[in-house]
Amino acid sequence: MEEESEEEKQKTEEGEQAEPAREEAAEIETAETSEKEEEATGEKVEVEEELPPAEEEVKPPPRKEIEEEIVEERTYTIPLGKAFIKPPNKRAPKAMRIIKDFVKRHMKLESRTEEEEEEEPKRLIVSNNVNERVWRKGIEKPPRKIRVRATKDKDGNVTVHLAEGD
Repeated sequence: MEEESEEEKQKTEEGEQAEPAREEAAEIETAETSEKEEEATGEKVEVEEELPPAEEEVKPPPRKEIEEEIVEERTYTIPLGKAFIKPPNKRAPKAMRIIKDFVKRHMKLESRTEEEEEEEPKRLIVSNNVNERVWRKGIEKPPRKIRVRATKDKDGNVTVHLAEGD
């Protein structure tokens, strides 16, 4: 015990924290006392270790709740042939603009007007999978057409996903 206290003094002098050493010493003492009790009583004594309180995990809402928020869902096959009118190094960005314009028109996602500036604007969100599908073969060769599933939630925001099976 005296050796441990001298080591702790040295650690505090060096600027290190003495708390971890104290915790280790306390664990050693409890282990020694439990061994002595086992020998004396012949029964095994379990030492309970103090664990920090477990943080509550935030779980995502079940799928049913997410699906209930969807007001409208439609599947479209969007022709992207007009993207090939552009020069080769501008075709994939043009295809993405065609997809956005098509979905805005067909899902009745209106653009901003001066009167509605106070309200939060409705958003169009294109999923990563759709973007990757368009850019799969590079900027020069987007697909000629693409099947997408557009969903509108209760706030009026539209999300574009790849259609099932694609």
